[in-house]
Amino acid sequence: MIQVVLDTNIMVSALLQPLGPPAQVFTLAIGGSLQLCVSGKVYAEYEEVISRPRFQRPDDVIAGTLQAIRDKSFWVRPAETIRACADPDDDMFLECAQAARADYLVTGNLKHFPASWEKTRIVTARGLLDIIVREREAPPL
Repeated sequence: MIQVVLDTNIMVSALLQPLGPPAQVFTLAIGGSLQLCVSGKVYAEYEEVISRPRFQRPDDVIAGTLQAIRDKSFWVRPAETIRACADPDDDMFLECAQAARADYLVTGNLKHFPASWEKTRIVTARGLLDIIVREREAPPL
């Protein structure tokens, strides 16, 4: 199964635009087609950001989203600190990806991240969806 780490901007976009690529990726992760990987720091960031009043999400939607993440995710505890992102607040996503040995880190801010980290490719939600479609269409070897 493909393992993914989702940047917080993907979570916010998924909640604000329920039909967009970020929501499709989140749905695949919560539905079990992808394995969502989270750490305590990443989860705390999700919780804090999606609960902000400016996003105007109902409490039950926020609670349901957070419950789904808690229940459906592969939890990791990063063992080392990484300093590789343009925005140091984003390093926690690389730490999570490295600890999980994630295949992809999905973000709306590619410029904040290196092109890849260890075995993790950094992609947009649309990019990941395109990869998934190509893999499904590829003839078996």
